Amino acid sequence: MRWITAPFDDALDGLERVLEGQASRLLWVFAGLALGWWVYVPLHEFLHAIGCLATGGEVWELEIDGTYGGAFYAALFDWVTPESDYAGRLSGFDTGGSDLVYLATDLAPYLLTLFPGVWLWFQAAKWRRPLLWGSMVPVALAPFVSLTGDAYEIGSILTTQVPAWSSAGARDLIRGDDLFLVASQLPSSTWWFPMVVAAVLGAVWSWSWYLLSRRLAAVLARPTDASA
Repeated sequence: MRWITAPFDDALDGLERVLEGQASRLLWVFAGLALGWWVYVPLHEFLHAIGCLATGGEVWELEIDGTYGGAFYAALFDWVTPESDYAGRLSGFDTGGSDLVYLATDLAPYLLTLFPGVWLWFQAAKWRRPLLWGSMVPVALAPFVSLTGDAYEIGSILTTQVPAWSSAGARDLIRGDDLFLVASQLPSSTWWFPMVVAAVLGAVWSWSWYLLSRRLAAVLARPTDASA
């Protein structure tokens, strides 16, 4: 079951490499992590919007908390709101009733995990660059950070393809980008089973997407290793 522990093993191995036995280098890792998170949060949300628009959907509200430059982005785009209950959230969008557009909207930011996220994360470890390695953590591990958010939403879209849970009412209950909010609003325990199914499917997607990204990183690294 090494695939289950792969992201944790990769993180520990990479951290060991960039630290090179020097605890002081951990400061650079944390600095990179803070910088990477600050840049990635708004980029992630904008990619949700781009994914929706590129596949035929509409966007009218994107929330970005002020901590992540919400006011700056709001000055550039009139559909950006510089406050949010979350770090960021695409709160106003329309998929035109298409689940394919909905999936594209959810998946768009994770193209960065596929490339260059995991590949560059691995390269930063190889190059012993703690600042770069730390800055790529949010991108490389984004599918796991999203387990109760986008990953759950992806799982919920798939779950509501099942005829028993495909009605408009079921979709309204089960679908969402916040697992805990969905759970708190379920009218009865009858709906817990499809919600759990959605959460499991979301977790399967998270691991599968990371392993695919990991595989691509290995393929891309081969020419470099051969030339070395």
